[in-house]
This record gives sequence, structure tokens and C-alpha cells, in this order.
Amino acid sequence: MPTIRQRRLIEENGVSWSKSSISNKQQQQQQRSRPTRSWPRIFFIFTGCVLISTLIIGSYLDVLPWKLYTHTTNALDNIANVFGLQKHVYAVVIDAGSTGSRVLAFSFHETVLGDKNLKLDNELFVEVKPGLSSFVDNPKKGAESLQELLNRAKAVIPEPEWSKTPLAMKATAGLRLLPEAKAEALLREVKNLFDASPFLTNENSVSIMDGADEGLFSWFTVNFLKDRLGGNVEETVAALDLGGGSTQITFAPTDAITLKQTKPEFLHHISAFHQNITIYTHSYLGLGLMAARKAILSVGNEKDSRVLKSECINPIISTEWTYGGVTYKVEGPKNPAYLTEKPSSTNLNIGEKRPIVRFSECQKIVKDYVSSKVDKPAELKRKEINAFSYYFDRATEYGLIDPYLGGTVEVKNFRSAAVATCAVPNTEQPFMCLDLTFISVLLEDGFGLEPGTVLNLYKKIDNHEISWAMGAAFHILQNGL
Repeated sequence: MPTIRQRRLIEENGVSWSKSSISNKQQQQQQRSRPTRSWPRIFFIFTGCVLISTLIIGSYLDVLPWKLYTHTTNALDNIANVFGLQKHVYAVVIDAGSTGSRVLAFSFHETVLGDKNLKLDNELFVEVKPGLSSFVDNPKKGAESLQELLNRAKAVIPEPEWSKTPLAMKATAGLRLLPEAKAEALLREVKNLFDASPFLTNENSVSIMDGADEGLFSWFTVNFLKDRLGGNVEETVAALDLGGGSTQITFAPTDAITLKQTKPEFLHHISAFHQNITIYTHSYLGLGLMAARKAILSVGNEKDSRVLKSECINPIISTEWTYGGVTYKVEGPKNPAYLTEKPSSTNLNIGEKRPIVRFSECQKIVKDYVSSKVDKPAELKRKEINAFSYYFDRATEYGLIDPYLGGTVEVKNFRSAAVATCAVPNTEQPFMCLDLTFISVLLEDGFGLEPGTVLNLYKKIDNHEISWAMGAAFHILQNGL
């Protein structure tokens, strides 16, 4: 029986006293028979280790039942960032297009997994106009127009990383359409500018990009941002890019007929995220919106004429337009067309003649220009299609989609918009009738899409620009300049 002092010590140490005493031997027997409380902790630690190992190994071998890879940062990346395990890399790409020059400065980090995939962190996009090809007679000034873009890139990339950050300028159709000597003069001046920059450059930093690469890089960008890479190839989307001087159509064919009937020069084999993929891409020089506009406006006019009268321009329009460094005066046709207004409850100007574009005549000219130049890959109409660049621009300007959010349209919506626009004089958008007619004909008569084919029209995905520059940046970081 404990003494009063012993009981007080026991109570002070948080143990209640019971009148029924238990012998030391009985206590030891009960403790041995009582199950241990540490086994749940051991189980959960073991399970956690197995799960993490499965994620890492399964991701690396690409055998998980779900797609772990996304272009955005995931939980594992966040953990690695906390412990300072991420390696950040940068790339600067200048897109020297026919209508403007754009700089895209990318910030990536390598994943902590064994495959070292690149995840996109940030992106700078800045554009200046006019395009480099507009300085065809003043190459030095053309190169100087890019200095602002380099300065903006320097502002977002840490200075200690400048010397390790690759810099590349790739010119597109604007320079491809120039005489070789004039294009080379522009490239030499840009090389001199790049040599003086703090970024990593070499003899390959300045070049005219092949149209096929433009299509491949655009396709990669769209599918990367939509997280369609690293999984089922059939889930990848087709990319339609309408630039100023050229247009590209690119998709991953899975139909044996497409692979058999396509000319070898239009099939390219790439490796992306542990997959070897065959890509169809065809670039059409001269079928960019500005190049096509120039060709269509020239129909019926003397060669090299600076005054262009066209069936695709409303009779009341007389405007100036500069293309390829040359300024043209653009007017309606020599024999204008007018529509006599019919009486209605809202129209008091009975008998008024409204100047219009004869849509059927304009459409015929466009079809003659497009039809013999474009293949019709049958598999394209069965793909999910993303169209961008001038497809997006003209759709927003007419009001088919929201200019900030983008949206979806059917191919026939472009034709309906063209018919409606051609029937109304519009001095503020003098080329809208021609441009919409060309886009409609290119999609239906050129690419062979059905009127009900749905097009996804977006300028950005996840707040990142849809541009071939991102695909080019990936290629440069993984293969060098």
C-alpha cells in the first residue's frame, strides 16, 4: 500500500491511482499481449515510398495509366523548387515575319524526374512593325528595328544567364519572297547586331526558316500547350497557320492511306516526350494572307502597275496599301456594281443604289488562284483543328469570336461573313471582303474541309502565345543553335 507521500508523487506525475493493485508480473504479461501502436505509421511510410517510386519510375518509362506530363508545374516540381533542385534555362527567339517582328523570351525549368522534360514558367511577347522585309532597301535600319526587342529580352532574363541563353532570329515568308541578294544583305546586318549582344550566338543564329519547320514548330507549340504530347497520337490536334507570306497545314496522320499516298517530302519524323511521331506538314509560299491579297488584287492589271483595280474591292474604296516595300493605290473595279435597295418598313431611301462587291466574281478570281496550288489531305477533316494567326485576326475583326477569349466557328461561317461583308461598303476595313473570301476558299476549296467542320480559333492557350517560336525554343535548347 503506497504511503501518502508516494500517492502524492504519483498524482503529480499525471497517473491516477486505483485501489485494485496489479502485480508487476501481471502488468508485464498484459503489455506483451497488447498490440503495438507503431504499425500504422510503418504501413503509411512504406505505402508513401512505393507511391512516390511508382510515380517517378512510371513517369520516366511512360507506363502510367494516366498522363502525368503537363506543360505546367506540378506538385513534384513545387517540392523540388522549395529545395532548390530545379535548373532554370532560357531562350530568346525572334520571329521576323512579313508584317512584323516579334521577340519571345522563354523561361523553362527541367523536371526533377529522370527524363529532364522542360516545363514552361514564363514568356515575354513583344512585337514591332513593319516587318524586316520592309527594310529591303535599308538593311542597317532593318537590323536596328530589332534592337528594342533585344532590350526587352534582356530585361526579363537574369543577367548572369545572358551568356548561356541562346538567341536566334528566324525569318519567314517575308524574306523567302525577296531576291536572294537583298535577303542576304538583311541577314548580314542582323548577324552584326547579334554578335554585339550579350546572348549566346553562333553562325546559325540568323537564318531564313524553311516552311516545313514553321509548320512543325507551330504544331508542337499547340499540342504542348494543350497537353496532347506524350500520350495517344490520335489525340493530337492539327495546326493551321495563316501568316502574311505563307500558310502551313500540319497534323499527325494515323490513317495508313494518308501515309501511303503522301509524298515523302511532306512527312517528317520527330521525337517528342519518349515518342517517335510521323508528322504531315505542307507549307505554301504565296498563300499567306498578304501575298495572296497582292496576287488577287493584281488580276486584270498590268504587270508592275502601282494602281490596282479589283473585283474584290468595293467601288467607293480608294486606299493606299504597302506590301514588300512597295506602296500601291487600291481601288474598286473598272465596271462597278450597285444594288438597288428594295422597299421595306425600315428603308425610306427607295431606289437608292448601294455599291457592292460582286461576290461571285471575286470568289471566282480567288478560286482560280488557290485551287491548283493546295493538296486536300482527306484525314484533316477528321482531326480536331486549331487555326491561328490571320484566321483568328479576321474572325475577331468581323465579330465571329471574342477578341480576348477566342472561340470556335464552323468553316461555313467564314463564307457567310464574306458574303455579308462584300454586300456592304466599308471604308474602315477596305480589304475585309477580299480577306474573308480568300480564307473561305482556302479552307473549303483548298484544304477540302466540309462547311460544318469546326475550327478552334485562339491567339493564346493558357495565356501563352500560339507561335512557332516556342517549338523552335524547345528544339534549340535540346539540340543547340
